[in-house]
Amino acid sequence: MKLKKALLVFGIIVFILSCATNPFTGKKTMALVPNSQLFPTAFAQYNQFLNDNKVVKGTKDAAMITRVGQRIAVAAERWLNANGHHGYLNDYKWEYNLVEDNTVNAWCMPGGKIVFYTGILPIAKGEAGVAAIMGHEVAHALANHGQQRMSAAYVQQGLAVAGNIAIKDEKSRNAFNQYYGVGSQVGVMLPFSRSHETEADKIGLYLMAIAGYNPDEASELWKRMKANSGGKAPPEILSTHPSNDSRIANLKALAPTAKAEAKKFGVTTFRK
Repeated sequence: MKLKKALLVFGIIVFILSCATNPFTGKKTMALVPNSQLFPTAFAQYNQFLNDNKVVKGTKDAAMITRVGQRIAVAAERWLNANGHHGYLNDYKWEYNLVEDNTVNAWCMPGGKIVFYTGILPIAKGEAGVAAIMGHEVAHALANHGQQRMSAAYVQQGLAVAGNIAIKDEKSRNAFNQYYGVGSQVGVMLPFSRSHETEADKIGLYLMAIAGYNPDEASELWKRMKANSGGKAPPEILSTHPSNDSRIANLKALAPTAKAEAKKFGVTTFRK
């Protein structure tokens, strides 16, 4: 009973604090760390990363990253304004940098700080591929996925502490720690992460289409990503990301809807 009471109290506190709304889905999301605190920390970490790595400047590829990023950011603002979310991006400080590194990756920190590694450019295979990646990464920032992941980690840790306080018997406490660790990770945290990736895929697809890039290219990009991985991937249930096949099928199915969304903004032809 004590454990249930402790968990219930903790859950109520979390619910009260979880008052942010995702404008793209309308869902309530956890926001235990406010953006006013998260963004400055992210900006400082981003600047430190740039100081510690080789940033590519003055090349066609570097210019393309900035150009695509700016178009995606404009698309995001157009969508938000059209849907009654004026001022949502006021605290975002968009920045796009290409970094010399063979890693096949790109990322966006909370608040709009973006890095593309040169290693992903051959797989992007052109501007539309870059737009698919950029849209996905920007979507993570717009939907505050970083904030949600940090909040979820706090909840996970808080529940673990509550359980350890409430359970007095050492044997039972050890069993709780063992099963809670695995159960919360596989049953909650990993599905939570995969849902973010799927959400970012959808939002990113809409953004790239509104920015004038062909959303059909997103599924083609992931076919190339799958080929590049050589089929090496953990089972989806043990991964932070959906499987390549799941993403390809989902993006392909959503492309017509993304085109319809872009049409609302007068975009009927797309760059490849």
